[in-house]
Amino acid sequence: MSQYVMYVGTYTHGTSVGIHIYDMDVEKGRLKERTMVPINNASYITRAHHGPYLYSICDEGVASFRIQPDGNLEFINQQGIRGMRGCYLSVDAEDRFLFVAGYHDGKITVMKLEKDGSIGKICDGIFHQGLGSVAERNFRPHVQCVIPTPDNRYVCAVDLGVDHVKVYEFDEDGLLTLTDILRCELESAPRHMLFSQDGRFAYLISELKNNITVYGYKENHDSGEMLFHKVQRVSTLPENSNPRGCAASGMKFSRDGNYLYCSNAGNNSIGIFSVDKETGYLTTVCILPISGDYPKDLDVFPDNRHVIALNHESNSITIFKVDYEKKTLIMNGPPLYIETPNCGMVVNLAEIENG
Repeated sequence: MSQYVMYVGTYTHGTSVGIHIYDMDVEKGRLKERTMVPINNASYITRAHHGPYLYSICDEGVASFRIQPDGNLEFINQQGIRGMRGCYLSVDAEDRFLFVAGYHDGKITVMKLEKDGSIGKICDGIFHQGLGSVAERNFRPHVQCVIPTPDNRYVCAVDLGVDHVKVYEFDEDGLLTLTDILRCELESAPRHMLFSQDGRFAYLISELKNNITVYGYKENHDSGEMLFHKVQRVSTLPENSNPRGCAASGMKFSRDGNYLYCSNAGNNSIGIFSVDKETGYLTTVCILPISGDYPKDLDVFPDNRHVIALNHESNSITIFKVDYEKKTLIMNGPPLYIETPNCGMVVNLAEIENG
């Protein structure tokens, strides 16, 4: 039995049926497909922090699964979200709430999580309002990502449509209160946000401007509130490249937090940046092609020496060996076929609490 597995969520309008489960050979840097779990359009997946539970977007709303000791998934339940299909999920640090981002209707939905891993009632739901400036792509609210802050006090709703990150406080009942707005670069289309392992920095990737903005995150000693301040902005694209038709998409840290990876759809590349853990600053290591079309997401092997690209339009997964010193990516084996991969998550089964 593999210690590590990778779950890949797909769109299911073709031959794919849902979530694909792969065994990982960490030493060789390879994946081997084990099975598939039927679910309609599992466009994003996440898992609980303290229990063996996986959550997925589905056409019916959201679904929960129990992660078995061998990595297989057992269906628990599904719940509607009283809105259009979501695009992103996250769980608060205490596994009390599931946050759902709604791209199509600009809505944030908060769901109660039960102790047995099942999804309970809707606690709150907020529709964003406002207008953007780019017709069709971001002229109205599109909540692309919802992520709790590391202190578990707030949830950040990244709105690609109106170039905002709205910061909500959430209480013990899951009710949201708007406390701050990060006004992003005009027509940048912010897409995803990640926090550093120590919680001091936030990294925001923007789809249309193809850049990553670094924010410091710290407490205001006078008010006790947590505040964001901009530290740096770096391009996700190679120098002198044409940004037309490019869309920065996925973003993940290496397991040790020393590197930040991103994928560039259109440009069909992966960027690697070293992370200064004291200042939060990013330094470009390399930005290189991934031998696939439209990498919607990516992830990093546990050895921090291999990176996985999920190529949505070429229906493939490509894996590369990373040489940080030589600043190169070397393709590691032939592509794996999978129809319309959209998101991926590597899980260490030894860390899953069973029972």
